Amino acid sequence: MERILVVDDAAFVRMRYVKSLQDNGYEVEEATNGAEAIEKYKANRPDGVLLDINMPVMDGLVTLHEIMNIDPTAKVAMVTCIGSQSVVLTALKTGARDFVTKPTDDDGLLHTVQKLMS
Repeated sequence: MERILVVDDAAFVRMRYVKSLQDNGYEVEEATNGAEAIEKYKANRPDGVLLDINMPVMDGLVTLHEIMNIDPTAKVAMVTCIGSQSVVLTALKTGARDFVTKPTDDDGLLHTVQKLMS
């Protein structure tokens, strides 16, 4: 079973993503900010990460950079709001493999995760 780390400061977003992913056969772990995500990544080495860009404590770009330093082969998809295209380009240059725009439906989320895992 593939393990996905969902990183978002919004509890309702995490709950929705976790339910959708678990309903489709993924094992899911959650983190509420970048610092927590880094610790969970180090401890559990998930197969993929859905990483929000705008978060308190440590934003998604800094978190992505740290995860890529830990594991240059990490599979990370950024989660962003509409209008953050320049930030997404920076994330892709840093090592993110894909991105999903909020809000997304379950099909869009699953498509992103399936693509990330392939």
